[in-house]
This record gives sequence, C-alpha cells and structure tokens, in this order.
Amino acid sequence: MDFLLQHYNYLWLAIALTSGILLFGPMLRVNPNAISPQQAVLLLNREDAVVIDVREQAEYASGHVPNARHIPLKEITDRAGELKKFAKRPFIVVCQSGNRSAAALDALRKAGFERVFNLSGGVAAWKEAGQPLSRA
Repeated sequence: MDFLLQHYNYLWLAIALTSGILLFGPMLRVNPNAISPQQAVLLLNREDAVVIDVREQAEYASGHVPNARHIPLKEITDRAGELKKFAKRPFIVVCQSGNRSAAALDALRKAGFERVFNLSGGVAAWKEAGQPLSRA
C-alpha cells in the first residue's frame, strides 16, 4: 500500500513540475539580442548606434525612430552593403512590434554584422516609452 501512495506522489510531483515549466518557461527565456527602448536610447547616445526600420513605406511614414534608415525587410539582404560603412557601430533593427525585425537581425548577422539588436516591442514600445517619433 505504501508503494502505491509513493507512486502517486511522484505522479503528482511530475504533473506539478511539468505545469510549472510550461507556465513559467516562456518568461525565463532571454533573448540576448533584444533590447528595451531605454537600452536603445543608451546605445544611440553612447555609441552612436544606427537604427534600421524594416517596416513598409506607409508604416515608416506614419512615424519612425528619429534618424532611422528605412530598409524594408524584403530588401534587407540586397541592401546590406549600404551599411558596411557603419560596421563598427551597433545596429538597432526596428519594426512595428519586434517580429519582422527579428528576421532582419538574422539576415544582417549572416551578412557579417556582429553588433545587431532587436528593439523589443518595436515602434509601439518606443512610443509607449514616451520616446519621440519623426515623420520627416
């Protein structure tokens, strides 16, 4: 009888551990290439980072990070050569929410750029953090 009770205790323990991992696992994953708007401002001010906006033209025109270079995601691989002159500076890749910029980050890394960061939450997070947007 004790064996059965112990067996069920292990089952409950396994269920509890599994549910805990499933619940808290996504929060524990850390993307070292993702930066917050505040970290982006520090990179811009301290290291003269280059901001690359990979959204479509209409999205870019509606408001973008000041001085951002506009290179749509579908053109990022072909136009990576334009960025070679800034290779020693860090790059901050931006889209609306942070998803498209993750793909652009991978393309830039494959093109040989090492210090490439994804603005977590994209332009939406930038705006929510109270940072300015440019329409020029």
